[in-house]
Amino acid sequence: MPHRMLLATITGAVIFSSTIAGVKAHEYTIVDDTIPVSLTGVPGDPVKGKKLAINRKKGNCLACHAMPIPEEQFHGEVGPDLHGVGSRMTEAELRLRLVNSKALNPDTIMPAFHKVALNRVLKKFKGKTILGAQEVEDIIAYLMTIKS
Repeated sequence: MPHRMLLATITGAVIFSSTIAGVKAHEYTIVDDTIPVSLTGVPGDPVKGKKLAINRKKGNCLACHAMPIPEEQFHGEVGPDLHGVGSRMTEAELRLRLVNSKALNPDTIMPAFHKVALNRVLKKFKGKTILGAQEVEDIIAYLMTIKS
C-alpha cells in the first residue's frame, strides 16, 4: 500500500474510533454537488472553526491538507492544499465535502464528518457523527476566510 494511502487509512481509523461527536446527523438536500442550506441556520464562527480544523481529535484537517497555519506542524499532502480555498469554493460546496465527500467521489478517503451510515464503526459510535452540525458550519466559516 502506498505510504500516503496507508497514512490516510490510519488517520481515518483514528478519527472514527476516538472522536465521534455523538450526535445525530441533520437532514440536508444535495443540489448540484452542493448543500446550499446551512445545517443549523446559525452562522458559523471562524475562530471556533480554526480550532476544530487543527484539533487532531475533531476536524483534523491538517492530517491530509496543507493549510496557512505555519504555527502548526505536520501538514498533510494527501488531500488538496487549502491555501486560498475560500476564493475557490462556495460555502455550499465546502458543506457537501465536509458532510459527505463520498457523494462527490465514492473512492475518496476523506471521512464523511456529518453522516451516520458509516461502515466498520465501533458499536458505540453507530448512528453518531464525527462533527456536530454547528461544528461543520464553524469549519466552513473558517475555511471561507482563507482567501488567495
